[in-house]
Amino acid sequence: MCQHCVIDQVKKRMLDRRSLFRGAAAAAAAATVGSIAGPAQAQAPTVAVSASGVRDLTHELQPDFPTYFGDPQLKIVPKFTYKDHKFNLNEWVINEHTGTHLDAPLHFSPDGKSVAEIPVENLVVPLAIIDIREKAAANPDAQVTPDDIKAWIAKNGPLPDRTCVAMYSGWDAHVTGPKFRNADDKKVMHFPGFHVEAARMLLETSASGIAVDTLSLDFGPSPDFATHYAWLPNGRWGLEGAANLGRLPEKGAMLVVGAQKVRGGTGGPCRVFAFV
Repeated sequence: MCQHCVIDQVKKRMLDRRSLFRGAAAAAAAATVGSIAGPAQAQAPTVAVSASGVRDLTHELQPDFPTYFGDPQLKIVPKFTYKDHKFNLNEWVINEHTGTHLDAPLHFSPDGKSVAEIPVENLVVPLAIIDIREKAAANPDAQVTPDDIKAWIAKNGPLPDRTCVAMYSGWDAHVTGPKFRNADDKKVMHFPGFHVEAARMLLETSASGIAVDTLSLDFGPSPDFATHYAWLPNGRWGLEGAANLGRLPEKGAMLVVGAQKVRGGTGGPCRVFAFV
């Protein structure tokens, strides 16, 4: 089909959809009025979430977002524009591990689950936040250790079933500057992460994932990705580049990881949020 024909079809569908949306809105309004004035036995929604109780844990992704390897990992190419075609459509060229993103088990194993194979019930889980800001401020190579996990448990009780344990180092505040990568003269990066022994400790629990507000599950100068290799091949996932963990309580929030369902994907950018 010619490009002109495609554009005409898109315009027609846009008009048809507008009519459909108007009809749906009218029906929804009628249903709402009916439920208000209707019988008392009408059931209320089973889940009600206030907008004030939702926290966005996702950094805005753009081509200059800092990356582990230093080079840009996102390119956006306009293919259609509203000015010329009456609709906008971009093509993306992207590295899976860019921005706020998920590491699937397949990322560091020969045959682990891809991002599409992670059970959805393991992506909507309780959130336990371990605050290491004080350590990270004193030492950018600080790590979450087994002692940090034990201290959290002593204060908050046992880790919830299937929880995600998140490191809150405050490093997300540096995302717009060079300190986020914090590379020295030898190009070695310095930022916090999970110690491998902490990951091994969590493998003894039902934890679904671990999360960091930095570029990697491993701390910046890691020479061997020990935490990745210990954690991911055991069917667990990792979330890197989380934002706004400081807006959440240490315990009690519910995390939702909107992972891309891409067949064979080793990970991918996510829209991540939490209910308080």
